[in-house]
Amino acid sequence: MQAHRKLWLALIAVIVLSFATLGYFGREIYRLKPPIPQQLVSADGQVLASAADIQDGQNVWQSIGGQEVGSIWGHGAYQAPDWSADYLHRQANFMLNLWAEREDGQAFESLSSERKAALESRLRAELRRNTYDEASGNISISADRALAYQALAGYYGSIFGKEEEFTSEAAALADGGMSLSRIRESYAIPRDSIPDPERRAKLSAFFFWAAWACITERPESSVAGTSIGNSTPGVTYSNNWPPDRQLGNVPTGSIVLWSMLSIILLIAGVGALVWNHARQKQEEALSPPEDNPLKSLVLTPSMKATLKYFWVVAALFLAQVGLGVLTAHYTVEGNGFYGFPLAEILPYAVTRTWHTQIGIFWIATAWLATGLFLAPAVSGYEPKYQKLGVNTLFGALLVIVVGSMAGTWAGVMQKLGYSANFWFGHQGYEYVDLGRFWQLFLFAGLFIWLGLMAAALWPALMKPSQNRSMLWLFTASCVAIASFYGAGLMWGQHTHLSMAEYWRWWVVHLWVEGFFEVFATVAIAFLFVRLGLIRAVSATASVLFSTTIFLAGGILGTFHHLYFTGTPTSVLALGAVFSALEIVPLSLVGFEAFENLRLSRQRDWLAQYRWPVFFFVSVAFWNLVGAGVFGFLINPPVALYYMQGLNLTPVHGHTALFGVYGMLGIGLMLFCLRALKGQKDWNPRWLAASFWCLNIGLAMMAILSLLPVGILQAMASVEHGMWFARSAEFLQTPLMENLRWLRVPGDIVFGLGVLFLAWFVLGLESGHSYASERVAASQTRSSGKLAQARLKP
Repeated sequence: MQAHRKLWLALIAVIVLSFATLGYFGREIYRLKPPIPQQLVSADGQVLASAADIQDGQNVWQSIGGQEVGSIWGHGAYQAPDWSADYLHRQANFMLNLWAEREDGQAFESLSSERKAALESRLRAELRRNTYDEASGNISISADRALAYQALAGYYGSIFGKEEEFTSEAAALADGGMSLSRIRESYAIPRDSIPDPERRAKLSAFFFWAAWACITERPESSVAGTSIGNSTPGVTYSNNWPPDRQLGNVPTGSIVLWSMLSIILLIAGVGALVWNHARQKQEEALSPPEDNPLKSLVLTPSMKATLKYFWVVAALFLAQVGLGVLTAHYTVEGNGFYGFPLAEILPYAVTRTWHTQIGIFWIATAWLATGLFLAPAVSGYEPKYQKLGVNTLFGALLVIVVGSMAGTWAGVMQKLGYSANFWFGHQGYEYVDLGRFWQLFLFAGLFIWLGLMAAALWPALMKPSQNRSMLWLFTASCVAIASFYGAGLMWGQHTHLSMAEYWRWWVVHLWVEGFFEVFATVAIAFLFVRLGLIRAVSATASVLFSTTIFLAGGILGTFHHLYFTGTPTSVLALGAVFSALEIVPLSLVGFEAFENLRLSRQRDWLAQYRWPVFFFVSVAFWNLVGAGVFGFLINPPVALYYMQGLNLTPVHGHTALFGVYGMLGIGLMLFCLRALKGQKDWNPRWLAASFWCLNIGLAMMAILSLLPVGILQAMASVEHGMWFARSAEFLQTPLMENLRWLRVPGDIVFGLGVLFLAWFVLGLESGHSYASERVAASQTRSSGKLAQARLKP
């Protein structure tokens, strides 16, 4: 470790300083979060809602799917509205029409421009004024706003209830006069999804509070905040999100300023990294061994026991894609599947939850199984009872998958009470939807995995070698994977939404996108060192350097998810700067891809690893496109201000989550299967077909459907507001429906890729994935020609 002392010190400094900053500003988020009132009181003294009503309403929202059915503050699904933006719009419409009818005897839209402007100015003044009283803990609202509150309770109650038609008052709140059944279909919300009227009333109270935080100015904002193009200088709890010019929600000066600085820092960071790469002395290329070093690898019982993990990976991948097809279909036929009323037993909120959760399950399973396979291979040591531990963990993972899926279904179908849903049902937070019991079960499972990894690696950690630094980094990433999932246990049943979002992104960003990536980087380096393709010393230096650069932006880059979740401007500034720095390392992924290809062509025997390496190359490509291009598209605050909660987010999500982490999981799985089932040469036909179908299908679904839908939504958000970009009125136009149908070609191609991969994995057991002697001889000749024409380093 002495040889890499400076790199270790740099890495430790980055981690300590970053987490200290993350913790400090987490305290600031807690201190400055939007208050939940003890009571919501009208001007005439009527108590409209209590703190318990709002908190219970949040639990009702979670139980129906939460962020899997519509969104709050821009976080969640894209099918139903953003409920906070939607509530603001309908509340404004109600009050403007109430005043116009009362004072002018006609609808608001019939008034003159001057009169409209006067009423809109009055509306902004009323809605943006902060009437929270710290002494009593109450929020007071005018009698007219109280009327809007009651009318909206009836409107949302109708959507989630069993009525066949709107009441006349509720119908007036529907955009374009849409019928109740048409709105439910557009939102993919089944009839009577919340049977209890009291629950529906509490849900509406929660929607009011979420919208209140979006339009109410912070007490200190009249001095500290400024807006551009608006006479109202205040800044709301949500940093003026969602965009709605009519209500005075426009980008603040801070949003514009930090967006510009983030772009400047990105350019500077890329330039510095490229200069550093150019000035480094390129060491002489290592000549790979003449024969496969893994040929003599002795498979231990625990290593063989990991094989069933990869069968489950293939099965879960198939299930996830099937659920993804069904979920995508619900966007055009909200409550049915080609006429069959499937949503009555399997609604959109359930299929989307299962789709996202199973995606995380199979990717994580592939990575965890890779670790269990690599640990004895690296150390050459098989601890006692290691196989029993691997089998026990496998059983635990199956229980978690089946149990959590059953719980989320029961929660969405309203079969659980508030507490039971929190513990065993649907928590409503995207990517961490599973109930607290299943979270604890998974947390315990991760520590079992950590124990198995540590037991196998310990002898190698204690033994001086060139790999020792990399082994310690590998072990540290394992500790981080096990422990950082614990951030998902930091919120409770009634935790404030701002704090729940803070901790949720610790899991989604730091656990999934952060330390799993470090683990994968080290795992790939170990594989290449073990194959004799790179030197251990240079691999260690490269991994330490890249990890330091990645975490320097990645840890504090967590804040870019929290721009508009009731956080102060300082969080927005940090998120803008460090999320831009996250993109910097991606500028060199082309070198990584080229080097992987070059290494794979240097010996005949390396043809056996051609397709696993190709999947690693695709990881580099999607890292640049999905995480880099599409990620930075929505990263700057001013961009995300208009795009958060629109279909440009799933463009980034699909191309980065599957394109990077999914492809990486497949590549790692194939490397392990090569050792586990590599007695014969593979027939690469199914792998080649899978590789190209997966990559082409992913590109098609992004470019043909998600991207154009997202661009049109962004234009609508800029011109009219977030409420319109997410509205049924806009999304159900023929153009938008046709664009959503264009998901089908890409989905078909992608689905074929999954089928080909599953068929190949199955064929390793049945025999149809192995090459005949004639094909094997042909492959040997082809790989010999490739080796002769190897790429220059």
